[in-house]
Amino acid sequence: MGVLMFAVGTRGSDLRELQKISHDSRSAITVPDFTDLAGVQEQLQSSVEAVVVDVTPETPTDTVDTGKKDVVFLLDGSDGTRNGFPAMRDFVERVVEKLNVGPNNDRVSVVQYSRDPEVNFYLNTYTTKEDVVDSVRGLNHRGGSPLNTGAALRYVRDNVFTNSSGSRRLQGVPQMLILLNGGKSFDNVDTPASALKQQGIFVIGIGSRNSDRSELQKISHEPSYALSVPEFTDLPGVQEQLSTVLSTVRVRGTPMTPTVTAERKPPGKDVVFLLDGSDGTRRGFPAMRDFVQKAVEKLSVDDNKDRMGVLMFAVGTRGSDLRELQKISHDSRSAITVPDFTDLAGVQEQLQSSVEAVVVDVTPETPTDTVDTGKKDVVFLLDGSDGTRNGFPAMRDFVERVVEKLNVGPNNDRVSVVQYSRDPEVNFYLNTYTTKEDVVDSVRGLNHRGGSPLNTGAALRYVRDNVFTNSSGSRRLQGVPQMLILLNGGKSFDNVATPASALKQQGIFVIGIGSRNSDRSELQKISHEPSYALSVPEFTDLPGVQEQLSTVLSTVRVRGTPMTPTVTAERKPPGKDVVFLLDGSDGTRRGFPAMRDFVQKAVEKLSVDDNKDRIGVLMFAVGTRGSDLRELQKISHDSRSAITVPDFTDLAGVQEQLQSSVEAVVVDVTPETPTDTVDTGKKDVVFLLDGSDGTRNGFPAMRDFVERVVEKLNVGPNNDRVSVVQYSRDPEVNFYLNTYTTKEDVVDSVRGLNHRGGSPLNTGAALRYVRDNVFTNSSGSRRLQGVPQMLILLNGGKSFDNVDTPASALKQQGIFVIGIGSRNSDRSELQKISHEPSYALSVPEFTDLPGVQEQLSTVLSTVRVRGTPMTPTVTGKKVTDFYTPMSLQHAH
Repeated sequence: MGVLMFAVGTRGSDLRELQKISHDSRSAITVPDFTDLAGVQEQLQSSVEAVVVDVTPETPTDTVDTGKKDVVFLLDGSDGTRNGFPAMRDFVERVVEKLNVGPNNDRVSVVQYSRDPEVNFYLNTYTTKEDVVDSVRGLNHRGGSPLNTGAALRYVRDNVFTNSSGSRRLQGVPQMLILLNGGKSFDNVDTPASALKQQGIFVIGIGSRNSDRSELQKISHEPSYALSVPEFTDLPGVQEQLSTVLSTVRVRGTPMTPTVTAERKPPGKDVVFLLDGSDGTRRGFPAMRDFVQKAVEKLSVDDNKDRMGVLMFAVGTRGSDLRELQKISHDSRSAITVPDFTDLAGVQEQLQSSVEAVVVDVTPETPTDTVDTGKKDVVFLLDGSDGTRNGFPAMRDFVERVVEKLNVGPNNDRVSVVQYSRDPEVNFYLNTYTTKEDVVDSVRGLNHRGGSPLNTGAALRYVRDNVFTNSSGSRRLQGVPQMLILLNGGKSFDNVATPASALKQQGIFVIGIGSRNSDRSELQKISHEPSYALSVPEFTDLPGVQEQLSTVLSTVRVRGTPMTPTVTAERKPPGKDVVFLLDGSDGTRRGFPAMRDFVQKAVEKLSVDDNKDRIGVLMFAVGTRGSDLRELQKISHDSRSAITVPDFTDLAGVQEQLQSSVEAVVVDVTPETPTDTVDTGKKDVVFLLDGSDGTRNGFPAMRDFVERVVEKLNVGPNNDRVSVVQYSRDPEVNFYLNTYTTKEDVVDSVRGLNHRGGSPLNTGAALRYVRDNVFTNSSGSRRLQGVPQMLILLNGGKSFDNVDTPASALKQQGIFVIGIGSRNSDRSELQKISHEPSYALSVPEFTDLPGVQEQLSTVLSTVRVRGTPMTPTVTGKKVTDFYTPMSLQHAH
């Protein structure tokens, strides 16, 4: 037989398209969501076995075992509940006290919302009642308006009641949502409430006198489960009622796997799974992976029977499950590792060679210069800094008037709004609203953010990477024009040249509109061409450019993105089938762009047609610095095929090596011996500042101290690099090691630091964060090149969480830590964190920090940091057997 194609899509797929792709129209299967794939598992299995089947789904059970449940609290944290929030927090604590919390018993999550939802912790964040209660006690009221209950319900369905967030819905564990609400929703709740019920989530709505009773009844499992209290201080009155529901709830289960009767027909077959690993499938990817694994377990895989690969596009990080990947892989010995997805380029050549050395002429198709403007994606980027406070209402009105002229709809114009000052914040994405009415309502509700400095460059980079993406609703890859309208009221504090160029390269059409305080030449650099940089004396004069902008919007022709390159090649026969197996789980999100680039480069070298090379995507689970080399050697084709890179961004370094492997090379890996000391002519210095409520008075002194330390450094891209991170309950990066390349820029940014505030103080989480997100290749760390890594912690109190494990992990990674505390710090805690106890310094008050300046300078100039193993050197000879190495990452 030929190739039998079966297409499985979700509600976002085009059924006719799926039917065209499939072997016959009946082989196009749809599920509401990827998490529902289990429902068609048997159906697909039987199809692969080539049988005629009758699929009879089992009747779902109406009740399930309530020995365990997943409970999510959704708390109204808007301006209207400020006074009642302490009572809401106490209520949650009392409910949790009655639960049997544990990873295999009850799981708890808390989400707070107003205009937007924010997860306080997920179902799999804490595994003990003590930890959950401690976190609940530390909850702070968020504030904000308007109250978008509909968006919050949608959010918890899509982001909290999921496998990756700890939900056990697919295992039949009851799912409960307890909503505490203090007002009528600004948006519509009908559709998201219905979607929760369809997914089998049992909702209890508890409102106060300001809530909308009929709205709560719609949201709740049934109207009688909509409870009400006059004030939130009266919540103890419904405690007993809720406990009864929690202990007796029977939740409708999800349909079980359909039963299938079939007779197997020989012979074996080649099975290829082609998985959509685009941005749009990020949330559903774990379910897709589980689906493939189950399917593979049913196959009889050997040389004469079934063969399979997983065609996928995704990245494996340190969180990958090695045994799981071994089960999925063609054989357990095929493993190449890179530390991070950004390092994929390092094994590009190695993989390419494995496929085979070819002479290739790559001729990209000419991109079209114009596209159909019947639809477009329009993003407004609004300067919300301190300097635009007075002009913001006029900016908001202007956006509303522009939107009124658009033809808003999911298949017509889409709109997003992002506001920025020091950092950008998305008000809504391109796929958040589908009607003009909803967009206009949201625009009218925009509040000025405030803040400084004004980082326009960072905001441009942010919208490129996070808003003009498939998962955020952009249709750039489908050729729909992409437009960015920037309303700016001042000169940028950071550089705009590179991010502006990157937007243009991506085919995004930018119009910059400035006021008298804007930098005209900067706006011209940012805009599609200088003539598209518009200007008004004041934002109240924006109506004067309205017509001009409308003309541009209606006539714009946007350069399309280059199509997939066509490849011609002279090569050695015969052709081969190449499958790229990529781990696309949630844990590989950050490294995915690097993996995608890696695969694209590999594909460009192939000669793809029916008689030559055929390709799939070979899933690269990326091995990071935490990988176990011996384990990887066991997994690999032979022990010499275990290749490691420090981070995904280092993949380019093993590109050649991997290419040769695909060409069938036996490699000898000889890691260089790490040096115990390294040249201290350069170093990477990260300042971790306690920005909690307890350091508010001392923060100016901390900021001055950092500035004085930086003044002594030799800052430059090839000399000293500096990063600053502030933390309280959560960490926040002020700038990375590769954000600034001059001392002047670093000092300017340090002077502009504002105290964050917040509680509790989670020093352990902050240490873990800087290790995983700041001391990395992609953030500018040169640890893998042997450059000394230093962390200077300024801390003003005892940590609310445990510091032992993250402190130990930093030391194992060769990061030299100096802890500086005040009288409120825990001395023994600082000693544990520091490189050695004597490096835990202390001052009575932060204003006394100049007293340890000299001491710190001495340490900085003499530190010797243990280097990490360098990239392995490889020598090899040709062999005749073809094999494809695959990188698997060992979980920490």
